Amino acid sequence: MDPHPELQPTENDAPGETPEPPQRMTKRQILTLISIASVNFSSMICYSILGPFFPNEAVKKGASQTVIGLIFGCYAICNLLGALILGKYIVQIGAKFMLVMGLFVSSVCTILFGLLNRVPAGAAFISLCFIVRSVDAVGFAAAMTSSFAMTAKIFPNNVATVLGSLEIFTGLGLIMGPPVGGWFYQSFGYEVPFMLLGCFLLVMVPFNIYVLPVIEAEPSKDSFLRLLMKTKIVLLCYVIFTLSAGLGYLDATLSLFAIDTFGLSPGYVGLIMLGLSLPYCLASPLLGYFTDKYPVTRSWFMVIGGTATGIGFWFLGPAPFFNISSHLWLLVLMLAIIGFSLGMTAIPTFPEIITCAYDLGYEEGLSTLGMVSGLFGAFWSLGMFYGPTVGALITQNLNFQWAAVVQGSLAFLGAFFLAVCYFYQQPQERSDRRATGDRQTDETTALLSAG
Repeated sequence: MDPHPELQPTENDAPGETPEPPQRMTKRQILTLISIASVNFSSMICYSILGPFFPNEAVKKGASQTVIGLIFGCYAICNLLGALILGKYIVQIGAKFMLVMGLFVSSVCTILFGLLNRVPAGAAFISLCFIVRSVDAVGFAAAMTSSFAMTAKIFPNNVATVLGSLEIFTGLGLIMGPPVGGWFYQSFGYEVPFMLLGCFLLVMVPFNIYVLPVIEAEPSKDSFLRLLMKTKIVLLCYVIFTLSAGLGYLDATLSLFAIDTFGLSPGYVGLIMLGLSLPYCLASPLLGYFTDKYPVTRSWFMVIGGTATGIGFWFLGPAPFFNISSHLWLLVLMLAIIGFSLGMTAIPTFPEIITCAYDLGYEEGLSTLGMVSGLFGAFWSLGMFYGPTVGALITQNLNFQWAAVVQGSLAFLGAFFLAVCYFYQQPQERSDRRATGDRQTDETTALLSAG
């Protein structure tokens, strides 16, 4: 039984009485939102801080473009494994404990990463980068998996709206990370950005211990494999993969491309990255509210968003077959399109997978939400591995423009398959709803006749 019944929506059970208007959020709900918002913000700012200056610093320490991509990619692989395991056992571990410990691990790893510039160049530096990033990834997976599951548990009827609102803070973390990191790096050197943000993340630990509710639930016997037996869920997971692959590719390659092509400093590269994160941050709450109010639009949002993402990547370089020169204004414009389309595509996916899980007969509760969160996090992490590693490999052997074409093509493919699935399933779902309605009518008629 949930120890915080005020977190759940209430119903008026007394017959004949006028239903009460929806109540405002309780103090516990508000504090929970503040807590999860702080997790999103602090986690993402620590994640995004690397973009403007770490690739350049790693090159000085003897790392190649491919190795830099692998350093970003190993984070994603460990995040993938962590999300699957922790999502499966979230009930046994405890959602609150998982979130708090994830924050603590991430804060320590962020501080340690700031000390790596003291390590000798070459194998020692590269090895420690892999180790620290891998442990940090498990902490990040714990924090984000539990935060997604707790949000869906506490606000079951407004998942997209609440997640969209919380994505403001995710976007703020992405927005502030690159310019803050780039500016502190230019002004104070390599260590200071990591020390400040690691300490900030550490302060969030006692705050979340005090604020977060304890949610108790029974473990479920359902599995990830059964979720992946449904075609629509597989396609949604592929869409999640394409989104994170694109972001991971930009993390590992955009700063070097901008520095080499336009002669920008790391600080200005951080400002360019605002073009990606700011539209996402501003659009997410509105997109979340709209897709909650009109759930039928979710599939179309994902199709249109995937198509726009593909267009954004094709013109980001731009693609060599367009015979268009690279311009800074075009780069920023395409980043803005990618950022907005990311919100269109990403926000509806989580509630859509939850709906599909319930349609498959999964129990409504924290265990199912944990598995959905783990599945979401796993495919997001898979894309975050693919994007930097394959993107960096293509960039190293061809160029940035062709690597962007590959990322855009992945997004186009996801939008196409999702559109085909939507057109195929829509008549079938209407037929199923009609059959269910006819069945209910027959049963009611039989009962009335028997009476």
